Amino acid sequence: MQVRLDKWLSNQGYGSRREVNLLIRSGRVRVDGQAVTVPKTKVFTSACVQLDTQDIPYREYVYFLLHKPAGVLSATRDKRETVLDLLRPEDRVRPIFPAGRLDRDTTGLVLLTDDGPLAHAILSPRHHIEKEYFATLDGPVDTALVERFREGILLEPEHIVTRPAQLSVLEDGRCRVVITEGKYHQIKRMFAAGGRNVLALHRHRVGPLVLEESLREGMYRPLTQKEVEALQDAAGQSPAGD
Repeated sequence: MQVRLDKWLSNQGYGSRREVNLLIRSGRVRVDGQAVTVPKTKVFTSACVQLDTQDIPYREYVYFLLHKPAGVLSATRDKRETVLDLLRPEDRVRPIFPAGRLDRDTTGLVLLTDDGPLAHAILSPRHHIEKEYFATLDGPVDTALVERFREGILLEPEHIVTRPAQLSVLEDGRCRVVITEGKYHQIKRMFAAGGRNVLALHRHRVGPLVLEESLREGMYRPLTQKEVEALQDAAGQSPAGD
């Protein structure tokens, strides 16, 4: 596959199309060792592209793992602060979006990407991708509620039953919840059906992606290629290049 050189650089976050055109025309960009000064030049995605001496591998899509703080919206645009507002300007060049939403007061893992097919596959219940949460409640849970989570809980007013979910109590008193779907305010409503209110909710994992302790609230990082492939595999997609 071939792409235009200016699109290659702008898609990798090296500036707007106008900015990368200036970089290319200045002679700072090399393709397979040769300087290229025409922005519209088509380049094979297997080529070696460099800006000065820095390699710029081609990425069809971008993937960021972000630790969402409370009070930030899982949206692309709003009058209030959104997850995209936490990104550096160079990482907002592409039209990325959150693959699944967290409530405004919920913290934890959010995947940001411009890979629409993968995002759709992650959110689709038919792939049974686990989402793991830690919940702080206003009181203890009993074995009866654990069993109700396992069997599925009736949610009103839709009158729908959730898929089987895992509920366990951690040593620190919080609850660990694992679901494979993402209905509106699902975990809060499941606990409410059992007579408990959620005081704090944190998403720790989505499929194979785990939010590490070193990634503090408001911080983010790109996914590794291994993580991308694991996510594609969990979502029933072939890894890139297969």
